[in-house]
Amino acid sequence: MITIERALKTDVEAIVALLADDPLGARRETPDDLSRYTEAFEVIDADPHQYLAVARRNGRVVGTLQLTVVPGLSRQGATRAQIEAVRVHADERGGGLGSTLLEWAEREAQGRGCVMLQLTSDAKRQDAHRFYQRLGYEPSHIGFKKRLV
Repeated sequence: MITIERALKTDVEAIVALLADDPLGARRETPDDLSRYTEAFEVIDADPHQYLAVARRNGRVVGTLQLTVVPGLSRQGATRAQIEAVRVHADERGGGLGSTLLEWAEREAQGRGCVMLQLTSDAKRQDAHRFYQRLGYEPSHIGFKKRLV
């Protein structure tokens, strides 16, 4: 049975391992040094607009995502939810856990008064794009990023 709940500090190592377990993440993440991740976790965990979630099967972290509630003035003061860092353990891929995580995020966002759920996905993640579209997400915008460090 899968449960989805708020991540604990003791989950940081497992979450970082999930983030690093793909070609893009392997270049960006450093699972051997958890200090920066632990500091980031503490900031996320203290912010009421953030929800770092983990999916567990028999106590083991097998998936994760971060949900951020973003209040705004546009769209008549609409509140949105942003999904980041969706990852599913390699052993669990193809079994519906990704869909379960995103359905959970949708219910959570609605419960927090959000009128829109949005996410970004690296342009190279074509399989992920097809997955999100199957779940009803529309490729509606072009995103831009600028590195500051």
